[in-house]
Amino acid sequence: MQTKIKEYRAKLNLTQEQLADLVGVRRETIVFLEQGKYNPSLKLAHDVAKSLKTSIDKLFIF
Repeated sequence: MQTKIKEYRAKLNLTQEQLADLVGVRRETIVFLEQGKYNPSLKLAHDVAKSLKTSIDKLFIF
C-alpha cells in the first residue's frame, strides 16, 4: 500500500509527532503508515485523513 500522508502532512507544516498527537497514536505509527508498512484500521485512516483535511481515498492508494 502507498500513502500520500507525508505529502499532505508537509503541506500543513506538521511534524510526524504533531500528526500522531492529533490522531492519538505514537509517532512510530505515523512513520510506518508513511512507509506503507502498516495497514490502518478504518477509524485510524479516517482520523488521519480528517487531521490532514483530505479524504481517505486521496490519502491511501490500495
